[in-house]
Amino acid sequence: MNRTVYFNSPFLLGFEHLERLLERTAKSAGDGYPPYNIEQPSEDCLRITLAVAGFAKDELNVTVEGRQLVIRGKQIEANGKTFLHRGIAARQFQRAFVLAEGIEVSGAELEHGLLTIELSRPQAESVIRTIEIGATKGSAKRNGKGEGDLS
Repeated sequence: MNRTVYFNSPFLLGFEHLERLLERTAKSAGDGYPPYNIEQPSEDCLRITLAVAGFAKDELNVTVEGRQLVIRGKQIEANGKTFLHRGIAARQFQRAFVLAEGIEVSGAELEHGLLTIELSRPQAESVIRTIEIGATKGSAKRNGKGEGDLS
């Protein structure tokens, strides 16, 4: 299997974790269950809606693991039920979304078979930091009346 390297530039230092996240996301992207929508109701808000009909609230799990939002569903088998036909899928699922830095999960609701997860993106502050340039021990000789001084 060929491995695609996304961050092979020498100018992109420290992005190895993003490459691993992209690889994990690409592996899980092939499964289309459950279907979902992603909306942007406002500039600083995102909403993910998953169609999870047939799942109860206690059969769903929403977690943030590192920089990933992970939604898992596993239906509890109803003991004592006899099905003559079973056309509604009762399979478990896991759906993961990579979250950008600064995005926070602000809540989740289950209503009419739709799981809605609200995400907020606070406006980032512009931070400018000045880095002090230090002098090495050999630079004092050059700044003083040392060798090579033309004055």
